[in-house]
Amino acid sequence: MNLIESLTIDWVLVNNSLQFTIWGFSSLLVAEILRDIYHVVCHQVAWLAKWHNKHHAAYRRDLSLVSQKAYIDSQLYHDIVESSLLLVILIAVALLGQQWGLWLGVAYSGTFLYGASVRYFQGTIDTDYNHLPGALETIPSVWLVNRTYHWRHHFDDVNAYYSGVFSLVDKILGTALSLKGKTIALTGASGALGNALVAELLRYNAKIVALSTNPHKIEARTGLKVLAWELGKEEELKKNLEKVDILIINHGINVYSDRSSEAIQTSYQVNTFSALRLIDIFSATVTGPEAKATKEIWVNTSEAEVSPALSPLYELSKRTLGDIVTLKRLDGVCVIRKLILGPFKSQLNPIGVMSPRQVARGILFLAKRDFRNIIVTVNPLTYLLFPVKEFRTWLYYRVFSKSAKSE
Repeated sequence: MNLIESLTIDWVLVNNSLQFTIWGFSSLLVAEILRDIYHVVCHQVAWLAKWHNKHHAAYRRDLSLVSQKAYIDSQLYHDIVESSLLLVILIAVALLGQQWGLWLGVAYSGTFLYGASVRYFQGTIDTDYNHLPGALETIPSVWLVNRTYHWRHHFDDVNAYYSGVFSLVDKILGTALSLKGKTIALTGASGALGNALVAELLRYNAKIVALSTNPHKIEARTGLKVLAWELGKEEELKKNLEKVDILIINHGINVYSDRSSEAIQTSYQVNTFSALRLIDIFSATVTGPEAKATKEIWVNTSEAEVSPALSPLYELSKRTLGDIVTLKRLDGVCVIRKLILGPFKSQLNPIGVMSPRQVARGILFLAKRDFRNIIVTVNPLTYLLFPVKEFRTWLYYRVFSKSAKSE
């Protein structure tokens, strides 16, 4: 007891340590944000782009080096210039901020300049993690940049995917996913949301393949190709899906209050099993490392995953689809996004409060910021309930199921 009573806490020391830690970690984050901003500027300013392109020219598609000379040149014209500017700015910030923790960012940026200088003057090759050569083995990451994410900056769209460590800048700018030049297949293209998505995607210079059971209802447009398909014959689309970058599964049916056996069969066949067949068929086309980096599936599971839709069979079939999509995500074959959409005016829901165009724009706004669960609704509860439900389901499936690859 005497020992405990003799112990005193130096609150001044605790406060100073806490301040140093907070300012120190903040300076590291600021350093990375400044690096990413400089990277963005390099792609917008012509004379900087000429220097920065030395970096891009140093790598092949498998991220192996073109030559030692190209790599060394990239150190001088890109890495040394970038790290020197970063060091000067962070020193100025530390002097103005008058916080010891800010000097941690200065030391951090100093390691970049030191490393780049050693590589240039000694002619050594010491590639950082994002540029390690070899096949891409994982799908693009969400918050921490991995090799696959950064590969897309080099070989998918150089005017996107700027971030180097944290993807924060890309999420703010809407450059965490590029739709430019992508071939995007869309089911339910003749519906209200399908039409709106087609119109919005064409604005991004994407090539659209409209997959529809009612092709005659789709208006011909430049950049739009229409393919007819039938429920249960999804396998016939495989050859076409091999050339598709993003598959958007958007078709569905609403039997409202009907609970007959036929309604049950129809609801699950259209809303659940057809979508799952398309997911499996498209997943089989994800062959090779580059496909893992660029191919995606977007599934409209709807707000019915967590909220009433005043249609029991619509809710049941969509919730089943949503849960199985969560299960399939665990295997990481490719990026799979969920579209959690509230009520919008359509043939399935003539009293919807949102417009299809509004929803389509919301979907693309969030997709370009790499949201994997895209929620567009006027119901505030969905933004609270869905993440909880999704995490709980993900955790349960993660613990009590095994990878399909292990079989």
